[in-house]
Amino acid sequence: MPTYDYVCENCGNNFEEFQSITAEPLTDCPKCFGKVKRLIGSGNGFLFKGSGFYITDYRSDSYKKDKSKAEGTASSKTKAKTANKNKVKKKAKTVA
Repeated sequence: MPTYDYVCENCGNNFEEFQSITAEPLTDCPKCFGKVKRLIGSGNGFLFKGSGFYITDYRSDSYKKDKSKAEGTASSKTKAKTANKNKVKKKAKTVA
């Protein structure tokens, strides 16, 4: 719910009110019951809590599983290429 700032035109009281977007603006000051005016505010920014704020922190479990499988496949391909290179080097040494 958004927070709205109000100021009383009678007593100068500044206050905030949590209201629904669809709620009607307040008209009476809670202290002197004078006429209030809603101020234009910048609103609230984001409040980050917890560890890490990366796009991958909020991925679905199925995406994470698929991604880890793809990385596992890629790493096994890299291992296979390295093993093949080592075999070729050994053959080259034995032939020479």
